[in-house]
Amino acid sequence: MQEQKTVEILAPAGSFDSMKAAIEAGADAVYIGGNRFGARAFANNLDEEQMLEAIDYAHLRGVKLYLTVNTLMKEEELADVYRYLHPFYLQGLDAVIVQDMGAFAAIRRSFPELPIHASTQMTITGVRGARILAELGAERVVTARELSLAEIREIHEQLPELEIESFVHGALCYCYSGQCLMSSLIGQRSGNRGRCAQPCRLPYEVLEGKKVLNAKNEKYVLSPKDLCVLDILPKLLEAGIYSLKIEGRMKSPRYTAGVVRLYRKYVDKYLVEGKQKYTVDAKDRRELLDLFDRGGQTEGYYEKHNGRDMLTLKEKPAFRESNQTLFDFLDQTYVEKQSQLKVKGRLLVKEGEALRLSLQRGEIEVTVEGDIVQQAKNQPLSPERIEAQMRKTGTSLFCWEELEIVVEGRVFLPMQALNQLRRMGMERLEEELLRPWQRKEETALSEEKKGTEAFRGQRENKEKGSLKLYVACEEKEMLAPVLEEEAVSRIYLAADALAPKEWQATVEACHQRKKTCYLLLPQVYRTQTREFLEQNWENVLLADFDGILAGSLEELSYVREKGWEREVVADHNLYTWNQEARYVFSQLGFATDTLPLELKEKELRQRGAEGSEWMVYGYLPVMVSAQCIVRTTKGCTHKKELLYLKDRIGKEFPVKNHCTFCYNCIYNTSPLSLFPQQKEAEKLGVAAVRLSFTIESPQEVKKIVKAFADRWIRHLPVEEPLKDYTRGHFKRGVE
Repeated sequence: MQEQKTVEILAPAGSFDSMKAAIEAGADAVYIGGNRFGARAFANNLDEEQMLEAIDYAHLRGVKLYLTVNTLMKEEELADVYRYLHPFYLQGLDAVIVQDMGAFAAIRRSFPELPIHASTQMTITGVRGARILAELGAERVVTARELSLAEIREIHEQLPELEIESFVHGALCYCYSGQCLMSSLIGQRSGNRGRCAQPCRLPYEVLEGKKVLNAKNEKYVLSPKDLCVLDILPKLLEAGIYSLKIEGRMKSPRYTAGVVRLYRKYVDKYLVEGKQKYTVDAKDRRELLDLFDRGGQTEGYYEKHNGRDMLTLKEKPAFRESNQTLFDFLDQTYVEKQSQLKVKGRLLVKEGEALRLSLQRGEIEVTVEGDIVQQAKNQPLSPERIEAQMRKTGTSLFCWEELEIVVEGRVFLPMQALNQLRRMGMERLEEELLRPWQRKEETALSEEKKGTEAFRGQRENKEKGSLKLYVACEEKEMLAPVLEEEAVSRIYLAADALAPKEWQATVEACHQRKKTCYLLLPQVYRTQTREFLEQNWENVLLADFDGILAGSLEELSYVREKGWEREVVADHNLYTWNQEARYVFSQLGFATDTLPLELKEKELRQRGAEGSEWMVYGYLPVMVSAQCIVRTTKGCTHKKELLYLKDRIGKEFPVKNHCTFCYNCIYNTSPLSLFPQQKEAEKLGVAAVRLSFTIESPQEVKKIVKAFADRWIRHLPVEEPLKDYTRGHFKRGVE
């Protein structure tokens, strides 16, 4: 296998042809999807036979191949992962890219020699999350696209053995990857299942009351420009990024080749000439735009937290003159090219002995023998005639770099004997070149659900009490009506709902009314969150919170480092789609989890819901973004505001900017309400149901809390309190 390089160019391969084009253009590694579990369900993914061929194709050319297994997995699917990966593992697959924590644990256990790369879908935003995954066995983390160079450098400096992979070119999501439910809730096409319908690329009006804030020709407020980091490439490499990831598994082989070619050029330029002489030719920037242009390019979040200039805003021009000269060059040079591997050969043709051919590529050498060389009765074969026949490699894998022909005596043999010897030698060389990559059967272990059955039994046998009602509040004004309701046993208080100095009084008010109070942390942990907690940790302790509701691994790690010994609950965006994932999170230190929002009733039963919390009401967050709609349309106001995004059919999505933590949250147009599903909750065995309030008025909060309390806790015959609502995925699920 090839030696570890100082930097890796990682190319997308949505098809076998794209993979070949990427390798021809100079990729060090490719990532590709099979026919299951990949986050690009609509790419031209490979079946098992094609995947085995692709692994060999890459390895023969010294290139690594990573398989995307980066979707969330339902309970019944997880059992298939071992059978799916087993043949690829033996063939020498270099790594799997994984999102699901249950899949992560199962793969780590079943294939101990197979490197795991933590997908960007895991929303890794800092050192603490990266460390947890490294301790679980990840060899590499793919950072969230929103990370700054400073944040990446911190991960590299504190975890130098952990490889960092970051996106350098191609499409950017508006939402943190792995945190987007917009496509899922609108049309059942889940981004977590590789089926995103890209609603972010559609036009929207931004409303403040009835006033439209964005201009008529600037409606693409959720559509980022494509990423291109050629100009700041040295900064990325010096920050500790090892693998430069190019996005584009849905794009053509020509696009892949064109982008890889230029990143190969500039990586090599930097490695040879260094940072001081590094410059980018304007012609090359234009070439990248000729390959794909969504309205310009951006250097992304590496040197800024967000910004209007990162978005396309305007509609893409209907016509752009194509660069046919460039396209023809790429097609002929990379896409259509059938390259051969160069080998050195020595053929001994000695009268009375067997033909002997030695072949060498790199450090690998093989020797094969053929027919016995006869004595020529008439005209002996000349070295030139023998060499001419041996050089007829056609379109085979190998071609000659050097070929030495040694003839001793008056020799004769059929030309077919030379053809057969050449073919035998090249087949043997191919086998030996692939052997170092391949694994033996005994290095793979059978799939066993270690620990999860005991965990499930523990949950099922846990002392069952009556169903509890919990309420989450994002705003201060929501607290009063919730405190008044006796049936509410726990309040989740958003960290930015009120000033930290007011926390203690709020917790005391909860305790006086015999309610516990948990601190609700942001869904994404970044530098702003850390600084906020550092400045206010004394207030956290002084307030005497009973627990914490966390939205990220980073938050769990942070509070444990601070000595927090009380409960930490995993929110719904810490995905536990299967029993294995639940077990992993429990082992990490979460007291319990929240049911996933995209599973239907049958799938929740298969997963097991005993002891979990279940969100049964609330405007669901469809996007959590580092971008800011307020900043895009009005400029930064440094205060929390409520705007609306109006789509083409008149639906309005509420948007809140959380300035304390500098992120935006876009909510679904209608709130989730599982008001009639009380009996289903009892059958599932959930410990508690949660109402989540985000944009409701105090009057609405009071009405909804009372209705749920009456029906779910007091068992009174109460009607649905809402006219406009959605049942979410409880009945329909996602593909």
